[in-house]
Amino acid sequence: MPRILDGAAIAAAIKQEVAEEVKRLGAQGIRPGLAAVLVGHVPASEIYVRSKVQTCAELGLYSDLITPEDTITTEEMLELVMGLNDRDDVDGILIQLPLPKQVDAKALLDQVDPAKDVDGFHPVNAGRLLAGRPALAPCTPAGVIEILKRSEIPIAGAHAVVLGRSDIVGKPVAMLLLHQNATVTICHSKTRDLPAVTREADILVAAIGRAGFVTPEMVKPGATVIDVGINRIATREEFERFFKGDAKREAAFEKRGSTLVGDVHPQAYAMAGAYTPVPGGVGPLTIVMLMANTVRAAKMRRGL
Repeated sequence: MPRILDGAAIAAAIKQEVAEEVKRLGAQGIRPGLAAVLVGHVPASEIYVRSKVQTCAELGLYSDLITPEDTITTEEMLELVMGLNDRDDVDGILIQLPLPKQVDAKALLDQVDPAKDVDGFHPVNAGRLLAGRPALAPCTPAGVIEILKRSEIPIAGAHAVVLGRSDIVGKPVAMLLLHQNATVTICHSKTRDLPAVTREADILVAAIGRAGFVTPEMVKPGATVIDVGINRIATREEFERFFKGDAKREAAFEKRGSTLVGDVHPQAYAMAGAYTPVPGGVGPLTIVMLMANTVRAAKMRRGL
């Protein structure tokens, strides 16, 4: 039986470590602070940001939730961000995406002070990550590395295949794996004979954003499979495709009208030596790594 890598348990351990670090900084008169900017009223974003603010409170971080109306212009948003850049009580700036169509998201993210870019999206931090210099790394890729390390999955010398080349997950997780001395291959929609490439992976990171894309024949027996995808399925046809015969999932699907599936088909997990489930795998790490980045930013800004 493959080993299930429990992201929730790892996230809980990191939360405890972050809380202890916040206490140590507090003894020095420092309270790390996170400003979250949530534009308009997107229900999913509101839930996500509320959970971030709640986690700040649990760990002892200061948080400031800023909620402009969805009629705000790019110029007004740029002015808002510049104000946050100047605030000494704010160590991290989070701009929740998506933004309204009239707002230039790229210009806005570029305006964030790289020292406060706790999402790790700024080109300066991307460049530092590429160069192997101290940087604020994107939260989900950083969480992937924490799962591997804390689960004692060997990275150095392993062949890691990353399926997906996004700036948010694919590219940064490839760089982080490379810095841990893995041999890294990045795959995408134009990769020839994709299954042959993924079958070479000792560590397979699926971050392509397509439900159940990775099938059993794409997984090397005994490989570690990190499933970054979170895809909601709400039709009976989709449910039968992924979870036919799974009584526990069936009950949850009937109750909620939907369920989650990763970028890896559930049948493919059986090929793995270890894997992250969906939900309960990589997902829980994302918010806690945001908290860890905020604390790190607070220390880096003060030369600690």
